[in-house]
Amino acid sequence: MYKETLKQMEFENFKLPFGGKLISKNRWVQLAKLIPWAEVEEIYISSLAGSGMGSPAKSARVALAALIIKEHYGKSDEETVAEICENPYLQFFLGFQEYSDQKPFDPSMFTHFRTRFGLSGTQNLNDIIGDKIKTDLKKYEKSKDKSDETEDKHNDDNPPKNSGKLLLDATCAPADITFPTDLKLLNVARRKSETIINDLHAPLKGVEKKPRTYRKKARHDFLLAAKAKRLSGKKRRKALRKQLGYLGRNLKSIEELSQKIPLLCLTKKQYKNLLVIHEVYRQQKIMYDGHLRRIDDRIVSISQPHIRPIKRGKTGRPTEFGAKISVSLVDGVAFVDHLSWDNFNEGGDLPAQAEAYRRRFGNWPKSIHADKLYRNRDNLKFCKKYGIRLSGPSLGRPPKVTAANAMLIQQQRKIASKDEVDRIPIEGKFGQGKRRFGLGLIMSKGPDTSACSIVMSFLVMNLMKWLKVIFYTLFFGLSGKKEPINKVYSRRERRFWRVIMGWKVRAWQTVTAG
Repeated sequence: MYKETLKQMEFENFKLPFGGKLISKNRWVQLAKLIPWAEVEEIYISSLAGSGMGSPAKSARVALAALIIKEHYGKSDEETVAEICENPYLQFFLGFQEYSDQKPFDPSMFTHFRTRFGLSGTQNLNDIIGDKIKTDLKKYEKSKDKSDETEDKHNDDNPPKNSGKLLLDATCAPADITFPTDLKLLNVARRKSETIINDLHAPLKGVEKKPRTYRKKARHDFLLAAKAKRLSGKKRRKALRKQLGYLGRNLKSIEELSQKIPLLCLTKKQYKNLLVIHEVYRQQKIMYDGHLRRIDDRIVSISQPHIRPIKRGKTGRPTEFGAKISVSLVDGVAFVDHLSWDNFNEGGDLPAQAEAYRRRFGNWPKSIHADKLYRNRDNLKFCKKYGIRLSGPSLGRPPKVTAANAMLIQQQRKIASKDEVDRIPIEGKFGQGKRRFGLGLIMSKGPDTSACSIVMSFLVMNLMKWLKVIFYTLFFGLSGKKEPINKVYSRRERRFWRVIMGWKVRAWQTVTAG
């Protein structure tokens, strides 16, 4: 059941118990005015059940605002609720009419909020916000004039020219799991199977003897191998064989008990773990018998079986465990175009990402900046068809430098160097997300909630970008200066701005804090 409570109120009407009123320049007050709550309501309602039975669900504004606050501060669910109870600006952002020191909702509701928005809903909302940011950039950017604005509009008779830069790259959002090893995974599966045996045998206590599990001996064998400073291959296989034997015995005991006690007495989580344990045992047995090091759809976590190893080849971290995402960046606004728990070649996403750019902004990009992995024959053919320049060197052996082509090769090298510089912002966006906005460690457990958390991190980064755009447009518009929004200042120029207009710089830092 859901009751529409969408009502945009003015900040002066927010009642404080200690008197006074909220400051209109606060970032949360400004952010509440920017977010299109009507579109949020439509996306939120579409995910709810159609029947009018049950208690009313939390409003769309409460759900989205709570998720934004959590990703912005990077705190746990409990700490985020406590922060909301203590901060009147956050309560205004949630749409409350007056301050209250009571919990607005239970911390467990965050899981329901993520499930209701989901991956598709969060992506749609991110597209809406990104389009509005792009509109503000076009409106106040120095290089745009009236002729450019008319060219950007889509017309079938007079198609728009290619314009803008599209930055592409992929990364992995690591999940919150311990580094998996075969021995450790079998030990966890064995312990969970022992718990299932205890629960299944509980009704038969005093009537029938409980099956033996050898848990003390199994734990001793595991610790003997896990604590070894140098574990040889022979000793490792011996430890794996023992753990496979203990786990296989437990699974047979569970099968015998299930003939007497139905598995319905298990909780939903235990039944799910039992199915995962069976698959882990099957995979590990195949790998052990065949002396294999890999297997398709390999499970690396009992609690999160959807996670797969992602081979990235990065220095110090060749393998990551989480979701792989393909991201496009346009003028500092990030869009998650492809999210998968299985590894994939991001070079195949270029045509779809270019199509998404055209759908969002009405024209093809003038240039696409990506690494060498994207520069294959299919992508080059696609870009040539639509007049898009793809960054990077030409395929094949580099030409021999001669007196005739020396100038041309030097010019091509300058263009390639400039393209590499232009591609830096998307790497910085990944660093910002992983260092500041929780993209470096996804704490959600389910596949849907984890995917929602990943896209929500990019949505919050886009909102912070939007606040920065609004501040620059207001500041330079009132001061009469014609400065581009994305200008990069030198060290001397930054020092000048700090000394001459220190108070305005501090105001900007307050608006875009974090």
